[in-house]
Amino acid sequence: MTVQTDTFRIPGGNVGVLLIHGLCGTPAEMRFAAMGLAKAGYTVHCPQLAGHGGRTQDVAETPWQDWYQSAEVALDEIRKECDTVIVGGLCLGSIVGLHLAANHPDKVQGVALFSPTLKINGWAMPWYTKFFSLVRHNWVAKLMHFPDAESLGIKCERVRTFVRAALESSDGSEMGTSGVPGVMVLEHCRMVKAAKAILKRIKQPTIIIHSREDDYADLNNAVYLQKELTGTVDMVVLEDSYHMITLDKERHVVVERTRAFIDRVVGEIINVAADATPTVVKLAA
Repeated sequence: MTVQTDTFRIPGGNVGVLLIHGLCGTPAEMRFAAMGLAKAGYTVHCPQLAGHGGRTQDVAETPWQDWYQSAEVALDEIRKECDTVIVGGLCLGSIVGLHLAANHPDKVQGVALFSPTLKINGWAMPWYTKFFSLVRHNWVAKLMHFPDAESLGIKCERVRTFVRAALESSDGSEMGTSGVPGVMVLEHCRMVKAAKAILKRIKQPTIIIHSREDDYADLNNAVYLQKELTGTVDMVVLEDSYHMITLDKERHVVVERTRAFIDRVVGEIINVAADATPTVVKLAA
């Protein structure tokens, strides 16, 4: 399959931020965070993963390797403009970001994980979700469908109403598709399994931002990653949001804490470069 990706781009300086949307979503999920980080002078790219942004059937027929490949293309693109790149993502986008960090330590200098979802185990998920780990074959997964939670992962009623209206009137290109086909959940599980096998290779500094009330992915997802990643990890726990933290009540906090994290990563890189610069001593004639 030829993997193509459309990317929402905001030009800036030589520090880049690659923001990756969630499962069955689109770059619109990342727009507020992108705009906020761009105001700090960063170059920001928000790619659309392969198969996304169209019909549910298109998403369901795309394996996780194609999602990842489209993110790799986006990483190569932003590296053409930026010497330092932070990779961030929401939900599934976090898992894609982990793969990029593990496989391209020379291209990824930091990782930002928003509502990282290793298990779909939030309080609003259907009771049968816990048994999905027993599914191994696509033909079984295709018999299942996971509807959106009534909350849509958004605690703010105003934003939720806007997103619901957009979903109902959209063909999937703007806000993504409603619900998640079982086969997509199975591909997500496969991508998570592959990510867990390479977590120890991720030595870049990481920030994890996760809501205590996440209705799609319990906070224990974030706690697991905090323990398993070998680099420094900053953990930020939000108290007034659900899963879609880049859209929800504390979206400003997400931007502010991510911006502070990026500034610190860049500062550490500058300090390391300065320490590595040899001192030239001129001898008297």
